[in-house]
Amino acid sequence: MNDRYPIGKFSCSESISSEEVQGWVDDIKSLPAKLNEALKELDVKVLENTYREGGWSIRQLVHHIADSHLNSYIRFKLALTEDNPTIKPYSEEKWAELSDSTLPLEVSLSLIQGLHERWGFLLENLTPAELEKTFTHPESGVITLKENICLYAWHGNHHLAHIKIALEK
Repeated sequence: MNDRYPIGKFSCSESISSEEVQGWVDDIKSLPAKLNEALKELDVKVLENTYREGGWSIRQLVHHIADSHLNSYIRFKLALTEDNPTIKPYSEEKWAELSDSTLPLEVSLSLIQGLHERWGFLLENLTPAELEKTFTHPESGVITLKENICLYAWHGNHHLAHIKIALEK
């Protein structure tokens, strides 16, 4: 098993079916419950465990998921209300070092819970035309909302796998 990419590197086909989109939406909606299950009865001593040498700790991973998914939710809203907006990237590594990344996990877990409830509802109600709406990432180019659903379903599962690896160490 590859600790850096335990579920494999991200990939999304150019031809995306509505069934695939629904599966990814289900992944996004179910992430908070999966995180809570993985982290229940957690001994605080393991919060600083990492999934690999040089990797983020469990604490940093949970706070990163909250940061990243909040940014993605905002990108969805921008794409739905503007014509191909250019989004602002952020430094994930620097965000992971800010003081709020030392807060208890419950702070970010509750944020993820509420965010994913809203995001999941929004995603379930997108029309086929809305799934084709786009935003421009300055480094990645033009991205459709359905491609971004694929990315964030993978992203949540990717970091959930990291957390599970770190918990076993």
